[in-house]
Amino acid sequence: MEHVTEGSWESLPIRLHPLVLGSLRELGFSYMTPVQSATIPLFMKNKDVAAEAVTGSGKTLAFVIPILEILLRREEKLKKNQVGAIIITPTRELAIQIDEVLAHFTKPFPQFSQILWIGGRNPGEDVARFKEQGGNIVVATPGRLEDMFRRKAEGLDLASCVRSLDVLVLDEADRLLDMGFEASINTILEFLPKQRRTGLFSATQTQEVESLVRAGLRNPVRISVKEKGVAASSTQKTPSRLENYYMVCKADEKFNQLVHFLRNHKQEKHLIFFSTCACVEYYGKALEALVKSVKIMCIHGKMKHKRNKIFMEFRKLQSGILVCTDVMARGIDIPEVNWVLQYDPPSSASAFVHRCGRTARIGHGGSALVFLLPMEESYINFLEINQKCPLQEMKLQKNTGDLLPKLKSMALADRAVFEKGMKAFVSYVQAYAKHECSLIFRLKDLDFARLARGFALLRMPKMPELRGRHFPDFTPADVNTDTIPFKDKVRERQRQKLLEQQRKEKRENEGGKKFIKNKAWSKQKAKKEKKKKMNEKRKREEGCDIEDEDMEELLNDTRLLKKFKKGKITEEEFEKGLFLSGKRTVPTADLGIPDSEEDC
Repeated sequence: MEHVTEGSWESLPIRLHPLVLGSLRELGFSYMTPVQSATIPLFMKNKDVAAEAVTGSGKTLAFVIPILEILLRREEKLKKNQVGAIIITPTRELAIQIDEVLAHFTKPFPQFSQILWIGGRNPGEDVARFKEQGGNIVVATPGRLEDMFRRKAEGLDLASCVRSLDVLVLDEADRLLDMGFEASINTILEFLPKQRRTGLFSATQTQEVESLVRAGLRNPVRISVKEKGVAASSTQKTPSRLENYYMVCKADEKFNQLVHFLRNHKQEKHLIFFSTCACVEYYGKALEALVKSVKIMCIHGKMKHKRNKIFMEFRKLQSGILVCTDVMARGIDIPEVNWVLQYDPPSSASAFVHRCGRTARIGHGGSALVFLLPMEESYINFLEINQKCPLQEMKLQKNTGDLLPKLKSMALADRAVFEKGMKAFVSYVQAYAKHECSLIFRLKDLDFARLARGFALLRMPKMPELRGRHFPDFTPADVNTDTIPFKDKVRERQRQKLLEQQRKEKRENEGGKKFIKNKAWSKQKAKKEKKKKMNEKRKREEGCDIEDEDMEELLNDTRLLKKFKKGKITEEEFEKGLFLSGKRTVPTADLGIPDSEEDC
C-alpha cells in the first residue's frame, strides 16, 4: 500500500486525546489522508463543514474523530439518555460499517454509549435498548430515525433527548437525496437544536446537496479534496490507483465473457453490479451453478432481514463473489476487493464513480471493468468528459465457450429459474428505458432478440415495450412453458392446486351469460337491474283495469321499448316518444325509465 498522507496525527493544530491516538495506532492509521487533515481541525473549531472528496479517501474518520473530541470537551457530561451526536447515512450496510468503526474509538471511553438504528430490525426492541443502555452517539438510516421521533407513546421522547445535541453528520449526502430521503431529513432537522455543528460529506456535489447545505448548515466551510498530480488537474473523481477498463461485447456474448473472466480469477474478491433486483436474483442463481469452487452471495434492496448477515459474511471472506445492485455502491468499505465488475452500466454517471470506488480504497490498488453493448461505446467519452474518468479497453476473451444452452436447461428443469429469467429481462428493459443518459442508452436501438438470447429466455415475455414487434432472430423453445415444474416440490404442489382451482372456475363460468365485449361491466349490471325492476312492476300491474285510451298509450310505450331494445331508436328518442304519448296510467318507472331528475 502506498501512503496517501498529509502528515501525522500529532501534527494537527488541536491535539487529539491520547486514547484516540492509541486507537488510531491499533488500527494501523499512522498518517492522515487529505480530507482528514482538512476537515478535522475545522470541525473541532466549531465550524460547519461541507466536504467533497473522492470515494475511498477516508471520510469516515474525518467525522468520527471530531465527534469524539467535541463530546470529550463538553463542559457538562452527557447523561445516559442524552444524545450528543447523530450520524445519518443512506443504507443500513453503511450504517453498520460506521457503527463498527465508531466502536473501536468509543471502547476506551465507557462513559459514551452508542446505538445503531436501521431498517430490518424490530423498532420496539430499538426503543427498549435505548431506554436500557442509552445512546450518546446515534448511527441511523433516515427512515428509522424519523420513526423513532414518533415513539413517544412507547416511552421514548427523542425530541427531548436530542436537546443536548452537539454534532450532526450527513454521510453520503447526495445519495440520501437520490434515494428520496429529503422529506425525512427535513422532518429530522426540525427536531434538532439550531446551536449545533453540522458536517455534510459526499463524493459528489449536486444541486440538491447545495440546497441541503443552505438549509442545514450555518456559514459552512467548503472543502473539496482532489487526487494529487494529473488527477488533481483533471478533477478526476475516481481513485488514482484504480485501473478502469471497459469491454464492448454483444448482448448474447456478455454472460459468457463474465463467466470466463470469473473462472480465471477464482482466488480474488469481486463485486458484480446489476441494474435491478430481479437481475441479481437470476444471474446470482446462474453463477452459482456455472462458477464452481467459489463462494457466491447476492444482496439487493428488496432483501429485508438477510442483508446484514450477507454483508458481514462477505466482508470476512478472503475471496468470493458478491452479486449486487447499487445498494452496495456508496461508502461501503469491503476489505481487499480486487475487481468491481459492472455487468450493466448504472443509471447515472455519478453512480459509475461510486461503484468503481468499492476498490482501490485509501491507497490500495484495484481494478474495475464495465461491460458495454456496441451501441453504448460512446458512453466512454461521456464518462471521460462528464466525470473526468478515463477508461482503457479490454479486448474480448477468447475460447469462452457458450454457456447459454446450460442456462436454458436450468430454466427447463426448474420453473423458479424460468420465472426469474423472465422477470430479470422485463426489469432490465424497464430500467434501460429510464436511463439518465438516454441519448446513448436508447431503448428503440436495443436488439431485443439478441438480448433475450443473452438472458437465455425460452420465450419472449408479454410486456408493453414489445407490443406489436416481431423477432425473427429469436427462436422460442419448443415447449409449453406452462408445463415446466418447480424443482421445489412444495411450490409445485401449490402451483398445481392453484391451476386446478382456475380450471374449476373456468368450467363453472362456461355456461354463464357472456357480457358484451367493449362495454363496461357496471353498465351491463345497471341494464340488468332495470330490466328486472320493469318485469316486477309489470307483474304487479297485471289484473288492473285499464281504459281503452290508456291501453293504446301503453301499447305504444311497449312498442317503443321493443324498438329501443333492438337498437332501432336511441335512448333519447325512446324517452321523447314516451312523453309525447300523453297522460298514462302506467308510470314511466314501470318501463325502467325514471319519472324525474330526482329519481336519477
